[in-house]
Amino acid sequence: MVVEKEDFEDYYDLRIDCPVLVTERLVLRAPHEEDVEDLVALADNRRVAEMLGRMPHPYGETEARAFVANSKLTGLGGAVYALTLADNGALVGCAGLTRNERGLELGYWVGEPFWGKGYATEAAHALVDLAFRATDINALHASCRVINPASRRVIHKCGFQYAGQGMLNSLVAGKVPIERYRLDRRTWSSLRSWARS
Repeated sequence: MVVEKEDFEDYYDLRIDCPVLVTERLVLRAPHEEDVEDLVALADNRRVAEMLGRMPHPYGETEARAFVANSKLTGLGGAVYALTLADNGALVGCAGLTRNERGLELGYWVGEPFWGKGYATEAAHALVDLAFRATDINALHASCRVINPASRRVIHKCGFQYAGQGMLNSLVAGKVPIERYRLDRRTWSSLRSWARS
């Protein structure tokens, strides 16, 4: 395959150089080796893994170390963050923007002890803003399993609109149905201006 000039430019348009994001209650930063023990404690949970595509179960130290190492590979664009509490630095989950066949996609997970506290929504809002401010994308994508109403609520709170269904190959659950969502730059811009009114 010959890489066209436009494809080459798109490749760099999706690179995000933002090492730390700070929200009201969270600090989003790069995953570190020191996170391995906490990653295992939170991610070695079938209830978390079965809602995701690429998280294995069981999830041990080997998987956590591989995740930390892979998070440093930014060549494909996007960014990966550990979600930590601003007041004490505790790891609560991970989130990021990853490149796929549709462009840039928002993804996140929060460990079960931290469910229901709004951390996924807070992190997702910060990442949506980052995606549109740091790149020239016209749309951002997200998806969730059809049986995951909590993730669907996060996606809706960020302004995404339903874009159809599809299938996901989950390492834990096999081939599962998902809902796809899309947020275009114009809608994001309108939502940002409404929030300031």
